[in-house]
This record gives sequence, C-alpha cells and structure tokens, in this order.
Amino acid sequence: MKKRAIFLAISLLLTTVAAGHAEVKAGNEDLKTAPVFGLRGGYYFTQNLAVEGFFHYVPTESESLPGNPSVKLYGFGIEGLYHFMPNSRLVPFVALGVGGSRYSVSGPGKDRDRFTVDYGAGLKYYMMDNLALRADVRHVILPLHDRYNELLYTVGLEFSFGGAKKAMPAVMATRAAEPAAAPAVAKDSDGDGVIDDLDRCPGTPSGVQVDRDGCPLDSDRDGVYDYLDRCPGTPAGVKVDRSGCPLDSDRDGVYDYLDKCPGTPAGVQVDRDGCPLDSDGDGVPDYLDKCPGSPAGVKVDADGCTPPPPPLPTPPPPPPVVQRTVPQAAKAMEAAIVEKGRVTLNVEFDFDKSIIKKQYHHEIGNLAEVMKAHPDLKITIEGHTDNTGGLTYNEKLSLRRADAVKDYLVTKFGIDASRLTVKGYGPIRPIESNATKEGRQKNRRVEAAAEYIIKK
Repeated sequence: MKKRAIFLAISLLLTTVAAGHAEVKAGNEDLKTAPVFGLRGGYYFTQNLAVEGFFHYVPTESESLPGNPSVKLYGFGIEGLYHFMPNSRLVPFVALGVGGSRYSVSGPGKDRDRFTVDYGAGLKYYMMDNLALRADVRHVILPLHDRYNELLYTVGLEFSFGGAKKAMPAVMATRAAEPAAAPAVAKDSDGDGVIDDLDRCPGTPSGVQVDRDGCPLDSDRDGVYDYLDRCPGTPAGVKVDRSGCPLDSDRDGVYDYLDKCPGTPAGVQVDRDGCPLDSDGDGVPDYLDKCPGSPAGVKVDADGCTPPPPPLPTPPPPPPVVQRTVPQAAKAMEAAIVEKGRVTLNVEFDFDKSIIKKQYHHEIGNLAEVMKAHPDLKITIEGHTDNTGGLTYNEKLSLRRADAVKDYLVTKFGIDASRLTVKGYGPIRPIESNATKEGRQKNRRVEAAAEYIIKK
C-alpha cells in the first residue's frame, strides 16, 4: 500500500494559543494567553495511522507570582494520529500522546519539569498533493499535578515527503474543457473510490478496502491482499503460498520459518519446533526407536537400543604339564615321598645355627628335582633342634632353619615360594637321644613333608 511516508508540520506565528489552567485554586500559578511556536514531524504507517513528534515554545507571563514574571513554556512529546476519510481533500483526525513540559521562570519562582498526557483532534485540508493547511486543538493534562492543565490551539502547514501522491477526489481530478463544452465526468469503474485514471489496480472486487492507489490492502506486506490472505500478520520476509500462509515444505504442521527439523518424513508426529518426538529422551526419534522406554541416561545405539556388553575374553589355556624324570640321585627321595609322604633331608646344623653348609646343598637340590618333576607337589619344610636351651628359643631357631631351606629352594633352584610352607617344632620331635653329642647333632635337622602322596 502506497502512502505519504514522512510529513512535516509547522506552526509558527500563525495563531494565538490559550495556555493556562482550566481550574484556579489558591496557590496555583496562572499563565496568560500567548502565541505558540512549534514544529511537528511524523510518519504514516498506513493511510489511516500515523505517528508524530512535536516541540512547541510559548513565551508568556505568570499572573499568580509576584511581579508577573515572564515564563518560557517548552513542550515536547509524541502522538499517535488516526485519520478519517484519508482519500478525501478534507481529512479529520484524532490524536493521543505523552510528553513533558518545562516551565522556565524569570525572577522569583523556579523552573519545573512535568510529565504530560494530551488528547485532541484536528483537520487537514489538502491544497496540493503534498501540502495541507492544518488546524489542531489539544487538551494537555499534567497527571502528577491534577490541578493543572493547558488548552492549545494551533494552525499550521503540513508538508509531505516520499510515498505516492495523494489520490485527489473525483470532482477535483476532472480537467477543464473548452469554454463552450460540458465538463468531463471522471469514471470509477470498479467503485473503489479511486478514478480510473489514477487506479493502479482496476477491477478490484466490490466492497474490498483499497489504498489511495486503488489497490487492495496488504497489511503484512507478504504479496497477498488482505481479502485473500488466510494467514494475516505473517512476519516480514517470510515466504508464503498463494493463500498468504507461510510455507510448510514437509507438511508437518510447523511453518518452515519456525521448523528446526525440516524434511521430517510424512506422517511423523512432531513437537512445536517441527522435530520428531523422542519420548524417552535417548536421542533417537520415536519413529526410528526400536526400543522405546529406554531408562534416562542409558547410552543407546542408532536403533535406540542398549548395545549388548562385549564378550568376556577367553582365558588362555593352562600350560601343558611336562612330566619330568628325576635324576638318579633324587630317585630315593622321590620313592620316600611316594611311599611315606615325607622324607628326612640329610641337612644338619651346627649348635645354635641356621646356616646351610655347602656339603648339604646337593641334598636340597634333590628335593628341588622332585618338585620340578611333580609340579602339583607342595612341600612343608619342618625345622627341628636338640633340647639344649629353652623351648621358646628352640622353636624360633627351628623355624629359622626351615626358612633357610625354603629360601635356598626358591633362590637357587627357582621353586615357586607358594609351593613351600615352613614350620618350626623346636626339640619336641627328636629322632635320636639328646643324651649324647651325636644324638643331639642328628636332632638338629630339617624334614620335607608332602601335602599329598605322589601316586605311583
């Protein structure tokens, strides 16, 4: 719709304005009636609706202050205007606005700034397409000071800039004919109030509201006239179909300009953003989710299902047991363990000592060979003493002697320590009489006891 885009109204030394208080009470200051000087500028949004800002200045005097000092009244604000019969030459309008007033007083008194509300009406008479004579009246109210108000009358000129020219009434658009000829009659074929010569949209259906160019209104400027627009108020810049409705390419009920998930398959239920529903919140839309109702926070695969746990690794097979044959020197020790489950090692110790002498190393080596030949065999090393000394001391000494043999088997022959156990019996299991030196020497010994008997 074309219209005047910008207008400028000037009220300067053209009229006398009554400025004062409609109600006079004790303590009020009264202002003399004085001329007003002003300027207004505005913008037409539609042919009916416009907004304008104003500023005016009134040099006057106070009738209530001592000495009748001069007062400079400054007014400013913004108003909304609604125009009736915008396509006619004579255009009445109403106005409503807010603003402020500043009273600058000379001599006694002080300057005051006040918030104002105004309402009123006016009349424009278009002498030319862009020039109109204008008269206004305003009632200015100071809502925070309910005793004060002002009445302003102004007459001025309004200049319009931009937009299309105002369509002149048919009676003013006719051309003068020859003096002797009858005046020509302007035609309005479609009856929309705009003569054919100025009508840019001839053939408008009857009853359709048009702008000053004779074209049907398009309030949301989407290219579809209001009387055909099924979706009025479409946001600026949004593409619409021939009915004036925003496009919905995937037909999910959410317009493209609002659709955060374009291209949704047909028939899929979506939310207000146009995205497929995901009821269990697992990130897989319902229409693709093969496992609906997944617990919150559980990771799922592309089908919305919890993937199976990875298979446990297969433990390696145990190493094959290699059956070894003991050396000939260890045969007798193997036979003793097979037959009796234990064997007395030919390892003797000096008095109050737990050190293994070199001459007994081969005997311990024979036990190691038997254990290597039988990997499942576990041995308890038993330490013994004679009866010299106290019982507690001898028990500790016998345990040290068993530990010495165990350490030798581990460090020298590589026997796993977990296969060996040590015990200390002290003097309680003698094999000879402790009455002789030789008997005591025999009792200072170690024995190897098997935890099971080797099967033949």
